[in-house]
Amino acid sequence: MSELQELRKKALNLSVSDRLLLLKAITNSLIRELRPRPELPPDFVDRMIGIGKTDSPPPNDAEVEAMLEERLVEKYLKS
Repeated sequence: MSELQELRKKALNLSVSDRLLLLKAITNSLIRELRPRPELPPDFVDRMIGIGKTDSPPPNDAEVEAMLEERLVEKYLKS
């Protein structure tokens, strides 16, 4: 009997919860192998910190309210 057949036989003798855990472990290992994460450069985090910073001050409450109102008008009245 081949190793794969033995593993399959053992897996089928496991409880449902153990088979689900085994399925999850196998699925996770396949995901990692089939879609490996790209290597990030060592300074990636340093380069991302501050990406959203601007020289202008943040909008005040009235400006935010006006932006939201403008967006809602665009979304619901101009379509």
